[in-house]
Amino acid sequence: MMWSPDAYNRAIDFAAEAHGNQMVPGKSYSYVVHLANVAMEVMTALATSRSRDGNLAVLCALLHDTIEDTRITPEEIEKRFGAPVRRGVEALTKRKDIPKEDRMTDSLNRILRQPPEVGMVKMADRITNLQRPPDHWNSERIRAYLEEAKLIHRQLGHLDAKLSKRLEHRIQTYAQYA
Repeated sequence: MMWSPDAYNRAIDFAAEAHGNQMVPGKSYSYVVHLANVAMEVMTALATSRSRDGNLAVLCALLHDTIEDTRITPEEIEKRFGAPVRRGVEALTKRKDIPKEDRMTDSLNRILRQPPEVGMVKMADRITNLQRPPDHWNSERIRAYLEEAKLIHRQLGHLDAKLSKRLEHRIQTYAQYA
């Protein structure tokens, strides 16, 4: 199933309002650019896979950071976009009530209990984030981010061949910074 342009517009408007003046870390532009980039990665993968729920994937892509980074509640996500989107966004949200070193594994475990479209969003998010690291990151932080990307690939790569290949390429390219 393809995605709905109307649903995309509702979600990106909602996310833009929720994220407000938030900027992409280390950049001078709106955080909404990151969300649109994640959605673009997902839509590109969906273009060759008609069996996926495009709306679920695209809405989760656009909303994936709203619970984690804004004041938006899971209940608000469900009210506006439905329970499946809420569950997807919640799985993509790192829990702050557990030790930091366990957050990614916990999130990946929750993602794996969701439809594959949610895992596609996580891969697309990391593809988008594997850019030149911020200047304030030390080599240890860069290596840890690279290892986390490899973990994401190992755990979720089977969910979509196109995103898996893109993530693998980005990991190889990012390794130059480690």
